[in-house]
Amino acid sequence: MTRLSFSLAVAALAAVTSAQAAELPAEIKQAGTLKLTVNSTYAPMEYRDPATNELVGLDIDLANELAKRLGGLKIAWSETPFAELIPSLQTRRADFIISGISDRASRRETADFVDYLATGPQFFVMADNAAKDATDLCGKKVGTTRSTSFPVEIEKWSKQNCEPAGKPAIQYVPGENSIDVRNQLKQGRIDAAVQGSETLPYAQSQEPGKYRIVGDAFAKGYQGIMFRKDDAALREVVTEKLAAMIADGAYKAILDKWGLGANAVAQPMMNAAPQ
Repeated sequence: MTRLSFSLAVAALAAVTSAQAAELPAEIKQAGTLKLTVNSTYAPMEYRDPATNELVGLDIDLANELAKRLGGLKIAWSETPFAELIPSLQTRRADFIISGISDRASRRETADFVDYLATGPQFFVMADNAAKDATDLCGKKVGTTRSTSFPVEIEKWSKQNCEPAGKPAIQYVPGENSIDVRNQLKQGRIDAAVQGSETLPYAQSQEPGKYRIVGDAFAKGYQGIMFRKDDAALREVVTEKLAAMIADGAYKAILDKWGLGANAVAQPMMNAAPQ
């Protein structure tokens, strides 16, 4: 996205939130229910609480607060593999997607993103791994979730930082989801892993002393609420409510609850991620 188009996108969203209140689509208003589907393997964004088996997480809290502000809508939650999230949106099994999904240019052909959380891929290793710098991972086996943007980001980083220094390229190893990737790491099948900066603090808190982050996030992106292109009215009213949540502190309280205050955005942004 160019700087001009990004500015126009932000301006358009600002206009939405400052103009007359957007209207909830009649069919959703009449039903009184939002249909939302998530991939519940991405703590702390959405996951099943091991103690209660309840669906919890940052995205769950944000969606519940949005539903309350959209006239007290109920949410009919469903769960699906990550690869089925976008098909669930396009086949209208979901009204929108809020499930740790990254805004990517390749996904904008049929959908729009309202970006609400800063993110970026980070390398991490087992705590006893000898790697001190990210370049120590050149030539090593690095795992990440296959359906994310991270495989491309790893390849790009390797070409910029390993090969020019005469070091072997990183060997990418695919995983099904973040749990699978961490299991591969613990089992010694990979040397390091890459996950989003929003997930690692939670993983470290759940298994203290087990993992160590290596280097800073090596790319910048955003997670977004994903809408069908033809659902502009729903996108606008959700954007309006999200902007109000940012303004009155409800958004910050939810992010702080999950230890992700540093990932906050100043305002909702449409299709703002650079990749």
